Amino acid sequence: MADTNDGNIVSLTSVTKSFERGGERIPVLENLDFFVKKGEFVALMGPSGSGKSTLLNLVAGLDTPTSGSVNVAGHELSKMNDAGLAKFRADSIGFVFQTYNLMPVLTAVENVELPLLLTNVPKADRRRRAETALKAVGLADRSGHYPRQLSGGQEQRVAIARAIVNDPAILVADEPTGDLDRKSADEILSLLEKLNKEFEKTIVMVTHDPLAAERASSTRRIDKGRLV
Repeated sequence: MADTNDGNIVSLTSVTKSFERGGERIPVLENLDFFVKKGEFVALMGPSGSGKSTLLNLVAGLDTPTSGSVNVAGHELSKMNDAGLAKFRADSIGFVFQTYNLMPVLTAVENVELPLLLTNVPKADRRRRAETALKAVGLADRSGHYPRQLSGGQEQRVAIARAIVNDPAILVADEPTGDLDRKSADEILSLLEKLNKEFEKTIVMVTHDPLAAERASSTRRIDKGRLV
């Protein structure tokens, strides 16, 4: 998937996002410019309610701006309909959340395979790709285990394998270490660093944790809907 000509795989220009509540306009992002270069690992920090998650949702195509341009991996998201956005997310974005959202009745490899069920990838290739993704996150020996048989850190690794199985252009991570102890959190951050450096994945990560932000190649701070 092509990035934009200036080397930015993410370009948000003059973006405003507001919500209506009881007939009143609640501004969340105000005339914001936000750019991420291909291969960059960006940590997005700021107080609660500053607009971090809203910004991440715009990058991921989970939301659309009230005004302004959102161009991600060569797609102008602000002009796409729901079906187009759904295809964009399936093809171009890998999601990692604070909660792992694994299916308890499926094994690790079956959980990783889930996004591929929405594609035209043949069954044998789906399993091979899922196993490759588990190997990339260091869990090749846990492919047949169920979530209940894994630690929290291992569950998050499975979630990351699921996020990369489609070879997305961008990984978006929303507080990926928020539910983990320090040791497990450090292991997940090391894995994200590896995906960034060795696999050249572009990563945009929302975090409250300064130690997590230190692992990124750059940190952007947002406050009251503006980058500071």
